[in-house]
Amino acid sequence: MKILFLDSPSFGKLDLLETFSQKGYEVQLFNHDKLHDYCCKEFDDAFDDFVADRSYDFVFSLNYYPSISNGCNRNHLKYLAFVYDNPLVSLYSYTLINPCNYIFLFDKACYLDFAKEGIETVHYLPLCANTDRLSAMQLPADKRAILSSDVSFVGALYNEDHNFLDRMTDLDEYTKGYIDAIMKSQLKVNGYFFIEELLTPEIIASMKKSLAYHTQPGGTESDAYVYANYFIARKLTSLERQNILKEVSERFDTKLYTHNATPEIPKIQNMGAVDYYDVMPHVFKNSKINLNITLRSIRSGMPLRAWDILGAGGFLLSNYQEDFFDFFVPGEDFDFFDGTDDLMSKTEYYLSHEKEREDIAENGFRKVAENHTYLHRVDAMLRTAGF
Repeated sequence: MKILFLDSPSFGKLDLLETFSQKGYEVQLFNHDKLHDYCCKEFDDAFDDFVADRSYDFVFSLNYYPSISNGCNRNHLKYLAFVYDNPLVSLYSYTLINPCNYIFLFDKACYLDFAKEGIETVHYLPLCANTDRLSAMQLPADKRAILSSDVSFVGALYNEDHNFLDRMTDLDEYTKGYIDAIMKSQLKVNGYFFIEELLTPEIIASMKKSLAYHTQPGGTESDAYVYANYFIARKLTSLERQNILKEVSERFDTKLYTHNATPEIPKIQNMGAVDYYDVMPHVFKNSKINLNITLRSIRSGMPLRAWDILGAGGFLLSNYQEDFFDFFVPGEDFDFFDGTDDLMSKTEYYLSHEKEREDIAENGFRKVAENHTYLHRVDAMLRTAGF
């Protein structure tokens, strides 16, 4: 089998290339400066020239690209896209219904939204982990203390200067109060993201006046979707992650791996960002408890962080996400917390019950290794696409 693989920066790319190689497939890499441009003749010509007379069985990418879909449609090629981001505004391109598409979404709630509209080119497929690679990684004993901790979190805090919502400095008092109120309400609710449906036309008009968003060419995304998921959800996640990590770090030895400084969390050990492939798995292996605090726009899905923790054999303590329960049993393969008080209680419990914690981590790893590797996901995608 011969595959054209989009060579864009993405998590999981090396693992997928390894998986295709293990299956004996021939992979050709492709990228172009105008990949993100809509209806760009320069890109279209380059893509058409690249695939001419090369007999590819399909084109593959991590995340979805309308320009690739249109190129596949023109050239009668199947396009397989494995999506690991949510939100992803490119999914709201009219190209989503191109018959060449086989688009795999990891967030079941997001998938159901499209499926309910009768869109047959989207499919539900959870993310996964490369357990062979992760289990083989061993950190020298003299380096373990650097990455060891009782509790750790790897991820962005979205606390960069001038994030989208904070740029809206000229919002009227009513709009500011309304947004603040629905954010405070959302922070109290896990498992259901209701911000989008609460953004009234008047509130959206005020937000657009302050910081306009222009729909992508050929896009069908609503203003409510964009402002809820790209503006408010990120701010919500920033507040939630900072609040949780502040509470945890005041009681437990806690390390944070992130890009930006965190003076607002004075007792946490901010270790800076770590490389996804070379360092992050060691964090998961050497932390007694690995936290997952999911980006709020991921409505039900298991984020890649959670899969990588389990796949590395780490103990996972996550916020509530409905899709976890399709595959794993809380208290047996991982555990979840419902609010800060529950998190503090379970952190204290698992730190004092080492054998139980290690058994749970082992169970989680075994289930991922047996059912949820990149090989499993590639096989599922190929079956769906008729190979």
